[in-house]
Amino acid sequence: MTEIRHIVFDIGKVLVHYDPAIPFSRLIPDAEERKWFFDNVCTHDWNIEQDRGRTWEEAEALAIAEHPDHAENIRNFRRHWHEMAPHAYDDSVAILESLIDTGHDVTLLTNWAADTFIEARGRFPFLDRPRGITVSAEIGLIKPDRKIYDHHVASFDLDPVASLFIDDSQKNVDGAKAAGWQAVLFTDARTLKADLERFGIKA
Repeated sequence: MTEIRHIVFDIGKVLVHYDPAIPFSRLIPDAEERKWFFDNVCTHDWNIEQDRGRTWEEAEALAIAEHPDHAENIRNFRRHWHEMAPHAYDDSVAILESLIDTGHDVTLLTNWAADTFIEARGRFPFLDRPRGITVSAEIGLIKPDRKIYDHHVASFDLDPVASLFIDDSQKNVDGAKAAGWQAVLFTDARTLKADLERFGIKA
């Protein structure tokens, strides 16, 4: 097994909690209605385009044109975004900081909208501790597109085979492996510690 010299973390659901249902359980109290809204109006595919760099103004205009009766809640998605990312995972952040403190090369690679990431960075100071960050919206690429992994490698002078990627999405883990990286699926901090130890890394 190749020695790991670079450790790359995803952020959402690995270091920072993310759940759009938090504000919308209040905004759309009926569970069936809320599910319909996420399945048909502010869908995953609609939201991911903001991670690719589309502005919220454009996203809202497109969704409102298609679903004018839901205009208020479409706007509420961005308006209440701060509630969707309410806290960091302290145990995961402790692993991140321990790796940095013991001299490991740590960077971040995230699918995230440009403006909400600026907000997140202000709220979660540990995001400034790694050597650098690739934010999808800033470069117009999203995981699991091979190009975003190659971009990260080029930006931070990584050796893919000596890089370990940690992400909560199997799709993104598979994307990293297809790009020649090592990668593990994040489920919780305890499992991550065990995964790191498997690669000879103590956190």
